[in-house]
Amino acid sequence: MSLTRSLRAARGWKPDRLFPTLFIRRIRNLRFTAFGAVHQVFVFSACLLAMGLSACGDSRPVPGSATLPVLKAHLYKTLTGHSGQGREVAFSSDSQVLATSSVDGTAKIWKLPEGQMMRTLVHPGGVTSVSFSPDGQTVATGGYDGTVRLWDTKGGTHRRTLSGQGGTIWAVAMSPHGENIASSGEDKTVKLWRLSDGALLRTFSGHTLNVWSVEFSPDGKLLASGSFDKTAKLWDVGTGALVRTLTGHSEAIVHLAFNPDGTMLATGSDDSSIRLWRIHDGTLIRTLTDGTDHVYTVSFSADGLWLATGGRGQGALSTLWKEIVGPGWSANGATVRLWRVSDGTLQQVLSEHSGDVWSVALSPDGKWLATSSEDKTVKLWRLGDGVSLAAQIPTDSSFTQISGKPHSRIKPTGGGI
Repeated sequence: MSLTRSLRAARGWKPDRLFPTLFIRRIRNLRFTAFGAVHQVFVFSACLLAMGLSACGDSRPVPGSATLPVLKAHLYKTLTGHSGQGREVAFSSDSQVLATSSVDGTAKIWKLPEGQMMRTLVHPGGVTSVSFSPDGQTVATGGYDGTVRLWDTKGGTHRRTLSGQGGTIWAVAMSPHGENIASSGEDKTVKLWRLSDGALLRTFSGHTLNVWSVEFSPDGKLLASGSFDKTAKLWDVGTGALVRTLTGHSEAIVHLAFNPDGTMLATGSDDSSIRLWRIHDGTLIRTLTDGTDHVYTVSFSADGLWLATGGRGQGALSTLWKEIVGPGWSANGATVRLWRVSDGTLQQVLSEHSGDVWSVALSPDGKWLATSSEDKTVKLWRLGDGVSLAAQIPTDSSFTQISGKPHSRIKPTGGGI
């Protein structure tokens, strides 16, 4: 039996994600025994070198243009309350409510902009994904227990459990018209459910490995799915037919998103790149790269001008150093990036999180960015053009710096500030 299968079969084991390289690119619970002084000095020196290289790479200036729109983010608030690593974040359609999920077995509902936690939804075993219905009245959670659970957003009551997908559910997505919900998971399939009664309508089969991500197109006619098999697939929701397979990534596609008008799809991959695809013919429009080890999450702004991405921005040795000394003594990785879609220009690098960023979401009203990390926090960022942004941020430091960290790690790039 392979190492991967052995790990998956281990009792109680809940993988973050089965990435292609388990030892170098996905260091987790590493322990050292019987290390001699020479070995200790070698590891110490190598880790310091990795930290230096990482810091040098993140501090370089990024070109921008004063004649084109500019986007900047400022840390507004840090939300704490989850006791385990964070997973997905999602805004309600009116941008007044934020849902967060965690491996601690809960999803939490927060009121914005205050950041007040309104309720906790318990989904035992760990919550991998979360999604709002278009009217904001229902929130769906997907979990390690292989179920999708539907909840009343206002009261927090459990409405229904959808069962039938084998293994972990990695992603859930509500249709734009609020009639259906899609889920994808470890069983290599995408399933379409009717929201009103929980009936299974259709199963989309074709991927050969775990399906990490699923999203509806804005008109609800297509489903996009991204998989560990390195492909993204487009499906006809009405017929279940496979429309197109997008190939080109050299590693797993971890997350994907449609732009607001449905003409473009963004895919984030373990191969360190984001690819932008034209929907109607599957043409690759652009590839975005900037040194990130893995890209775990992508999100378009409501106007389609911007793309937020998140993942792991540290090299393997730097990650090793964090495992040895802990996040408090290690250099933060550049784990969130903001891009201008029209020309692929990197606008800003945000590195406030002390661990990998699993989810980013840009709010429908264009004012907020939410990020969720393995450091157990969710951060809320205020968005603006850089010139007027400072006026939008409260001056009360007890409110703007809940995390207790200065904002000096936010690295502005290009013109605009």
